[in-house]
Amino acid sequence: MNIVITGASKGIGFEAAKHLAAAGDHTIVAIARNEENLKQLKNACLHENIKAKVFPVPFDLGVLNGIETLLVKQILSFISNVDILINNAGVLVNKPFAETSLEDIQETISTNYLAPSILIRALLPHFASSAHVVNISSMGGFQGSAKFAGLSAYSAAKGAIAVLTECLAEEYKDSGFRFNCLAFGAVNTEMFKMAFPGHTAPLEPSEMGKYVADFALNQARYFNGKVIPVSSATP
Repeated sequence: MNIVITGASKGIGFEAAKHLAAAGDHTIVAIARNEENLKQLKNACLHENIKAKVFPVPFDLGVLNGIETLLVKQILSFISNVDILINNAGVLVNKPFAETSLEDIQETISTNYLAPSILIRALLPHFASSAHVVNISSMGGFQGSAKFAGLSAYSAAKGAIAVLTECLAEEYKDSGFRFNCLAFGAVNTEMFKMAFPGHTAPLEPSEMGKYVADFALNQARYFNGKVIPVSSATP
């Protein structure tokens, strides 16, 4: 399969890419800002599977006007179509609402909602007939879940990508495309430590990365338009 994954340079994205590489004869386009970490990812994937085909693409998804013109062109230089798109990249601001600046809000919404929206739209003409889009959200953006002070911008943006998932599943229900969203709870990532200093999550990125890889590869047959809480604790 041809797989595109964003936020692949660390944490859950890094681990998911490794599991995807180990899972079979897949071509993986790995996107993140940190070029050096992407090189490390490629080496880690080759360690898992010497035949792994991993193409690192350094790109800042916060540069929205470059997604359709630059990023998609790079993606299509490696693959002709997309079987799986995993929108995993994200940023978090942990501030009281009254202290959250316009720049904080714009960055959070740009990376967590606008960038995946633009990327999906730009890649739609290149989706395989049974393409599976997996958007990564958070329990903070899951309706009815516990909410936490300081995370309003992040939670709101993650809620937006969850609703977008439901809308796209309805709009493209006759196309063969599948859109699903995983709302993560507490996982021991850098982002979790920013959100909840001093707390230790019960799950490690390697565990969640394996779950994401398996879900992306195997669960499109069973789910469409679902926002699925994947959480044993919050925080």
